[in-house]
Amino acid sequence: MKIGFIGLGNMGGPMARNLAAAGHQVAGFDLAAPQIEGVTPAASAAEAAAGAEVVITMLPNGQILRAVAAEVIPAMAPGAVLCDCSTVDVDSARAVAEQAVAAGLGALDAPVSGGVGGAAAGTLTFMVGGSDAAFATVSPLFDIMGQKAVHCGESGAGQAAKICNNMLLGIHMIGTCEAFAMAEKLGLDPQKFYDIASVSSDQCWSMTSYCPVPGVGPDSPSDHRYQGGFSTALMLKDLKLAMEAADIAGIDPQMGRRAKEIYEAFDAAGNSPLDFSAIFNSIK
Repeated sequence: MKIGFIGLGNMGGPMARNLAAAGHQVAGFDLAAPQIEGVTPAASAAEAAAGAEVVITMLPNGQILRAVAAEVIPAMAPGAVLCDCSTVDVDSARAVAEQAVAAGLGALDAPVSGGVGGAAAGTLTFMVGGSDAAFATVSPLFDIMGQKAVHCGESGAGQAAKICNNMLLGIHMIGTCEAFAMAEKLGLDPQKFYDIASVSSDQCWSMTSYCPVPGVGPDSPSDHRYQGGFSTALMLKDLKLAMEAADIAGIDPQMGRRAKEIYEAFDAAGNSPLDFSAIFNSIK
């Protein structure tokens, strides 16, 4: 398949590389012009999109997505699919989908979960909104880049699933950090607490797959001075998106709002580049 890939950063780069390694013809564009193994560099987003059957975007925010979509949609062939894997606001996802469909294209919003490690290993989870036909076209590519793709509904449903998922993740991580900090203050060895909590009612992904305590559980950013992984800045971005969506939906997620406030303070203290599990250091 001929693929255009726009946004070759920490997430997009490994995703594009995996597609190329699987035998697909991938043209890529990023303002930073990284060299990705197997990916043919394009001079612009429009050039990467020209003639592609599927164009995949992995971008920082909705404003940039809208700008890139305005550039690539006119360059895409009728019947091609624009698949956005960024995490953006639901309104931007739906607006871009409407623009794509009006131009005779398929459109998917397909944000991911799994972080940089999942992007490199090809084990991401995709939460997908859009038509059945567009989903069927891109499904073989989801199988290469990830371990699971869930078709959540029409345009915007993928983004809705992602922001709900990451709101819960932020809440879980803070709770996990608080529990470890309290266990330590009470004289309990962190490994002993992990051995109990990881197989009991406390079990969650933040505990068993991404433990915020160095030297406990599987290898995670906490074992590397909280470098890499999913940055505090990105977690805060997703929590802000979740609160915007909550306001539109007319609900008051009190734990979600408190998580946003905690991460806002942590980010403002200069921790923006650190993995979001570094919030453990502020709780201790």
